[in-house]
Amino acid sequence: MNTPQHTVSALQQDPNFELAFRIQQPQPVQPKALLVLLHGVGSSELSLSDLAAGIDPHTLVVLPRGPLALGPNQCAWFRVAFTANGPQIVEREAEQARHTLIRFITQLQTQHHIAPEHTVVAGFSQGGIMSASVALSAPERVAGFGILSGRILPELAPFVADGARLQHLQALVAHGALDGTLPVTWAERSEQWLKQLGVTQTNLRYPIGHSISAAMQADFLGWVQPVLKGG
Repeated sequence: MNTPQHTVSALQQDPNFELAFRIQQPQPVQPKALLVLLHGVGSSELSLSDLAAGIDPHTLVVLPRGPLALGPNQCAWFRVAFTANGPQIVEREAEQARHTLIRFITQLQTQHHIAPEHTVVAGFSQGGIMSASVALSAPERVAGFGILSGRILPELAPFVADGARLQHLQALVAHGALDGTLPVTWAERSEQWLKQLGVTQTNLRYPIGHSISAAMQADFLGWVQPVLKGG
């Protein structure tokens, strides 16, 4: 999914922020909500710029760049190897990225005077993984999170907040039934875990592989708008 670069700002490397980022244009002067979109491994922030098409113009949409450079315009939140035994992550990097994103979102909320109840974090593949990691470990920072063709890291278990702190969260788990990179069983595991935690969730399947289809994008927009409004 690629959108012409004129729909997002130039890459901002503000020394006050730990991550470089772009902002969906036109940027609202007085934003009422915040949507943070996280890209997958081996991609960049530009890969999700069109996911925000149709978002309420009063929403500030921020696309941060993963801190690890794998190549030109190829970034990641943490390194991962896909093995016969499933994905093997560099746990230290995933933990560092989780803390960095929590601080990043908090800074954005403070700078733009946006409340957590009007904040959503979502992403594709590894970006969806990080969205779940942020929301489930620091639920006070967001109203909801979206996992698009992603999963919840089993390694997150020690850091997941207790059920009482998670009750307000809204989760979206959207996955391709034909996904060969992260098989749909990962979505099923995520859904079962969220059910055990008592998190309200919307679960969607598509006849696609490891990607975001037009239908998934439309469903994401339909889900995220009321969550951003606090509804």
